[in-house]
Amino acid sequence: MKRGLILASASPRRRQLLEEAGYDIEVDPSDVDEPGPAAGESPEAYAADLAWRKARAVALRRGSGLILAADTVCAVAGEILNKPVDRDDAERMIRLQEGGDADVITGLCLHRGDRPEWLGAVEISVVRFRPLSDAERAAYLDSGRWEGKSGGYGVQDGDPFVSVARGSFSNVVGLPMERLAALLAAHPALLG
Repeated sequence: MKRGLILASASPRRRQLLEEAGYDIEVDPSDVDEPGPAAGESPEAYAADLAWRKARAVALRRGSGLILAADTVCAVAGEILNKPVDRDDAERMIRLQEGGDADVITGLCLHRGDRPEWLGAVEISVVRFRPLSDAERAAYLDSGRWEGKSGGYGVQDGDPFVSVARGSFSNVVGLPMERLAALLAAHPALLG
């Protein structure tokens, strides 16, 4: 079993990725508000800042351990697509992405709870959307599978209209496992 991490997220997908990779996980969601991006803020800066805020909140509350926080957003031409608020918002997001590529950006933050030490990174993958017929789009939206998912889809759910064109598959799911492993290997002092 790999060293333990405190996951500052209630995401079942992130937990599953970590457990499958052999990490010993304790879940402690940050409950940090996720306001929209500031005017002119890039998707990369937005995701990185939210990840840091989440990790910092849990680090302050716990006072010990290695906290892992992540925030994943989708972006099309610099426009951030968070989780849809309703069916109409999901349809808007899906239509923006259809027939093209979208960036999936995850900000990561590893934060020591007992020391003012933290490390951040940003991972970007590209997903490709095929065009949908009106019937396909309506059926997908009616299914509700878009709920709680940045950009309104989940590549891990086998949604047939989206594929990873470039980058990490696990990043598109919500946590770039390759980047996490590289960060931990390059900075062993964070492990305690």
